[in-house]
Parts: sequence; C-alpha cells; structure tokens
Amino acid sequence: MYNGQITQLFFLYFFFYRNIKIPSKYKDIVSKRDLISPGSPAIYQLRPKEKKFGNLRRMTVGEKNLKKTNKTILLVGETGAGKSTLINALVNFAMGVTFEDNIWFEIVEEGEEKGEFESQTSDVIVYEISDFQENTLPYSLTIIDTPGYGSTRGIEHDVIVSQRLLDLFSSNDGVHEINAVGLVMMATVTRLNERLRYIFDSVVSLFGKEMEKNIIALITHSDGRTPKKALRALEAANIKCAKNEMNQPVHFMFDNCQDEGREEEEQSLKRSYDITLTGMVHLTDFLEGTVPQMLGTTVDVLNSRIRLTACIHNLQDRIELIELKQTEIQQTDDALKNYETDLKHQEFIVEVDEPYKFQEKIKGGNWFLGLFYEGATSCTVCEETCHYPCTTAPSAEQCKVIKKGCCTVCTRKCPVSKHVKTEWRYVNKTRRVRKTLEELKHKYEVKHNEKNTLLLALREEKKKLESEKHFWLEESYQHVVKLEKIALNVVSVSTYVHLDVLIEKMREKGDKVKVQKLEQVKSQNQVDEGVQRMFDYMFGRMGAARKAVSNAANSITEQYKYWRYE
Repeated sequence: MYNGQITQLFFLYFFFYRNIKIPSKYKDIVSKRDLISPGSPAIYQLRPKEKKFGNLRRMTVGEKNLKKTNKTILLVGETGAGKSTLINALVNFAMGVTFEDNIWFEIVEEGEEKGEFESQTSDVIVYEISDFQENTLPYSLTIIDTPGYGSTRGIEHDVIVSQRLLDLFSSNDGVHEINAVGLVMMATVTRLNERLRYIFDSVVSLFGKEMEKNIIALITHSDGRTPKKALRALEAANIKCAKNEMNQPVHFMFDNCQDEGREEEEQSLKRSYDITLTGMVHLTDFLEGTVPQMLGTTVDVLNSRIRLTACIHNLQDRIELIELKQTEIQQTDDALKNYETDLKHQEFIVEVDEPYKFQEKIKGGNWFLGLFYEGATSCTVCEETCHYPCTTAPSAEQCKVIKKGCCTVCTRKCPVSKHVKTEWRYVNKTRRVRKTLEELKHKYEVKHNEKNTLLLALREEKKKLESEKHFWLEESYQHVVKLEKIALNVVSVSTYVHLDVLIEKMREKGDKVKVQKLEQVKSQNQVDEGVQRMFDYMFGRMGAARKAVSNAANSITEQYKYWRYE
C-alpha cells in the first residue's frame, strides 16, 4: 500500500510537471527542468549567470542594456525577516510578473535562504537584474545581499563581511555607488532586539554622513497599514535614516506570501500581492529619484576603522612594553640606591625582570579558498604585530593597514617588504636576568664610572618612554577625530571598547580636553542603553559582557581572547 501511494504521487507530480505551461515571455529565462513545485503559482528557480571576482559572487539575469542607468540597493536584516523573499519579489517585479501570470521565480536559492551557506567565505552576493521585454523598470537594478551578517558565528565573521563590502566597493569590477541601504524588518517589531540593533548599527557604521538620506526601512509581513510600532522602534534605537514629510523614517511595505498556494484563499492572497506591488512601485520610484552616493567615503571609513582598531591593539602592546621597561628600570634604580648606601664593598649585581618579544603561536592560520584565515600581519623590524586577527588578506601586501607601500601601524611605519603574514604574533614577555654594573652602563650607553650618571641615564630613559606613550596616544586620538568628520556613526560596536581604552589612557595622561571630547563622541551613540544591549548580544552573556567592557582599558589582548574563544 505504501509503495502504491508513492507511485501514485509520482505519476501525479509527473502529470502536473508535463502539463505546466510556461508563459511565452518567460520561456527564454527558465525551462521545465527549473520547476521547484507545480501548482498555483508554479514556482521556478532562476539560473543566473554567475561570475566570481575576488571573494565575491555576481549573479546576473536578463540582458544588459548599456543605454539604461543602474540603481543599486544594499539589503540587510536578520534571519526570518523576509529579506530573501524581498529579493525574489524585486526580481519578479523587474521581470514584469503579475498575479494573473500564476507563476513565481526565485533567484535566492533555498540553501542561501536557510543559511546553509554561512560557512562559505563569499558572504556578499551581488544580484544584477538587467533588461526584460516588459521594461517594468526604466533602469537596471543591482541588489547587494549580506546573507551571513549578524549570524551566530559572532563578531569575527561580521568583520569578514565588512571587509568583503570594502573589497566590493574598492574593486575595479565592484560597486562604486549606492542609491539606497534597505533595513529589512518585520511590521510586527515593537523594539529592536540586541541582534537586530547590532546588525543595523554595524551596517550604518560603514558609511559616511552623506548616506543618511539614502537609508530606508523595508517593512515585511505588512497588512498595508502604517507600521507605527516598527517605525517607533527604529526611532527609539536612534538608527540614522531618511525621514519623510511627517518626520518618520522613510519606509516601504511588503507582504511575503507571493509563493503561497492560491487554491483556497485567492482573494486574500491577491490583496497581499497588491500590498507588495504597491510597495515595489513606491520603492522603485524612490530609487529612480535618489541621487546615488559615491562610495569613496565609505571605503575611507572602513579603512579608518580597521586602522584605528589595529592602531589601538598595537598601542596597547607598546604601552605594555613601556610599562615593563619602566618596571625593569625601577628595579635597577632601587638596587643602585641600595648599593650606594649599604653595599659599596660588594660587587654590584642586580636581578631584574627583562622584557622581550616572543612569537606566540595563534589559533588557526589555515589556507582556505585562497584566504589565510586568523593569521597576523607583523613587522619583523619593529617586532610588532600590526594587524590581528587579519582574517581576509592572503598576504601582508594586501592587509588593510598597509597604505602606499608602508605600514600605518608599526612604530617605524616600515615598508611592506619588512612585514609577514604569519601563524604567530609578537607578544611581550619577561625573563629574570642578572646584570652587572658594566652591563647596565653598556645597555644605557653610560661612558663614565659614576653611579649617579647611570641613575641619571635611567631617569632619562623613563622620560623618553613616557614621551613615546603620549605620542602614540595622540596618534590614536587623531584616528577618532578623522572618523568623527566622515562617519555616520563614529562609534560602531567594533570600536566601542577601543574608545574606552583611549579614554582611560588620556585620563591617566591628565589631558582633560581630549577626555571630554572622546566621552562626547562616545555618548552621542548611547541611547537607552542600546550599545550595552548590543554588547550583551555580541558576548552572549550579559554579565560577561559588562565585565569585558569594564576591563577594556586594562587588556585589549585578553578581550580578543574572550571574543574568540568564549
């Protein structure tokens, strides 16, 4: 009986498959073998032309018309918000599909929609919707999708996605202007949860200030009424976006049921279809009327963020090394004073904790699809790690901290030829050593035998080290000043902790003006504890997150261990 039912179902499916009629205007696009499911509507999988450039994928459907202008929209939203369905709806609208055609096309493959491709490195997909016979759109359409953004893989993966976008915006074959950034969210949202706030903040933080008027809300699962609660949630979270004449976030509404069977609720589904159609008309009109934003500033913002983060990591290591050297000097100083008063008749030998650089093996460092993951870019001359984790550059030459052939991070700003991409990083360690008076004079370049001269040299070395610390603090401060001038969000989640480090060190220095300025920059992005909630999401545990934030000023290195391994 069971086998008979299977056979019956097979013949039933075969009957439908054989009798599905593809409207003539779509026969050149799909064939019966692309049928996902028969019925009303019949659902077909589009087979776009796929081209890989770098670590990105471009999927093209339709014939390119060089006479048409192009409009570009970047979409971002959490899993389940309906982003994939919205992309499919945009494609169907561009193709001129109507409710009466009783057909539906999908460009987003099922695996991508369900997140099964999240392990792939190419997490940014560019869909190009070119010309069709119906000419529904007066322009070609480019959709940028970030399917893995805000996934359970954590902040490190999101750094990779951000760097993929940087690659896309800076590549000769990439995207150099954007008409809109679409924040996809459900109409039922009453409050931006930690994850959604984090996703929106992370993407908005990528762009320059001029992008604000191009950021819009795309409301899914809508019943056609104004989504007042969802709009209030956006405003409460202080998400920077375009505003309409009622001072509300510019928004467009869609229902997500175009692929549902129409056998029983055709009239209801027709109303839902019309909601989406209306939203599509208004959205595409908006795209047509917007002035595209050139992405040169965005590339500058992304590079500045990467360099700011790398600079402060390196700064922390340098300050740690300075403090270790200062401890060694203090131990030597105390021993000399003791020798001068009580132990002149004995040979001078002192035990000190001498700092040195150690090459520590790091987790990962494996090659995959041409990418050297979880490695570090380090300078062999300065013996410093300039960028860690360096997750996307296959070599030191392509690391984002390298600019015009030289490093922007290491102490001497050495040429790239002195840098390596490695499976280890430099860390500061100490070893207990014994030193004689002659060895100390040689180390501190003292040419006379008087012990007071050596003491003076030690104190001069202390001053020099303190001066170096202040210089590097100023360099990091200037990174923040530059970001404030160009970035829509100065403080993204990825730079929040590092700003705390800088504030603490400036406070130790006693520079009240710069402390006040940095705290002002930080407070501009704190609304209703939203940033704290994002940290709760990032770290996964509220208590641990608060502890990590409070300890930020003491150890950036330890925080990164927490992020990676906890």
